[in-house]
Amino acid sequence: MWYTLFVGKKARPLPRSGAQSETLGQQGKRVPAIFYRTEAGREPLREWLKGLPAEDRKRIGEDIKTVEFGWPIGMPACRPLGNGIHEVRTSLAQNRIARVLFYIDKRGRMVLIHGFIKKTQKTPDEDLKLARSNKNKHERGQQ
Repeated sequence: MWYTLFVGKKARPLPRSGAQSETLGQQGKRVPAIFYRTEAGREPLREWLKGLPAEDRKRIGEDIKTVEFGWPIGMPACRPLGNGIHEVRTSLAQNRIARVLFYIDKRGRMVLIHGFIKKTQKTPDEDLKLARSNKNKHERGQQ
């Protein structure tokens, strides 16, 4: 089957492969989100999310989606932390705060590199260090 996506006033046909569903799912996203994957094939952020209650996962997912469709976006949804790393800011029930750290790779994707529940006003140094390390490993893997 042939499908047509409308981008502005111009239409473009989709390829006849399994990429159709992927392309249709990406429609309107300025930066599609992907999970950082270790060399061993683990996705630490996905594993962290799976350990959270369903309501927390839903709220975090909605905020990630907001960034995907609205990039570039600023406060209160998103904030730069330096060195190309940004945070998605999510308010959870019971006055808890979640942060998902990401960067935009050279392919224009939102790479989700680390997540945590904030317990202090300042982003902990060990979380920033881990995010920088994951970013560097991901960038080296793209060469």
